[in-house]
Amino acid sequence: MPNKIPALARGRLTGKPVLALMALFLLVGCVATLPSQRLPELSYGYLQPLVFNVGSVDMVMDYKAPMAAPNVEHLFPVPPATALRRWVDGRLKANGGDGVVRLIVTDASVVETMLPLQKGLKGVFTKEQSERYQARIEATLEIRDGAGRRQGFVRVNVERTTTVREDANVNERDLARFRLTEKIMKDFDAEIEKNIRRTLRKWLVS
Repeated sequence: MPNKIPALARGRLTGKPVLALMALFLLVGCVATLPSQRLPELSYGYLQPLVFNVGSVDMVMDYKAPMAAPNVEHLFPVPPATALRRWVDGRLKANGGDGVVRLIVTDASVVETMLPLQKGLKGVFTKEQSERYQARIEATLEIRDGAGRRQGFVRVNVERTTTVREDANVNERDLARFRLTEKIMKDFDAEIEKNIRRTLRKWLVS
């Protein structure tokens, strides 16, 4: 009697199923062997400190991350809120006396927007930017005296965006996210120092 057992049951695959399985195995292998990357340390101790004639430095984080889409700051290697804490620790110093210099953060968000991609044959052969990240920092730096009265303040509001390609791997996405935090913090640092030296200079130690 002829052997009528299908090729699949006999342990053999031919044609397109074989190619599909091979592609799947290669993809899994690439993901499994993707080496982890070491990102630079994001800190601000190397910058010249802003020294105030006050007794202490404080930070208040009024912004609460939603931890859900479209917000994605909690997925960043260094979220803006973490970078702001490092900035305060590295950049603001107290020279002694009464009062406090305080940074109050009201926004440290990153919102993800999915971008439209081309469809059809052209879309198959075109690698496009598929996601946009929009980061925003809004904060107030204030000086309060020993009795808690506000003596002066400055406000800063900065935004930055970046995009990633649809074929970006995990490491490439993490690097793009890290660079976004790095760049918006550079903008923040430049803007708040300018405002401090213009408005709060009498509390600065020369």
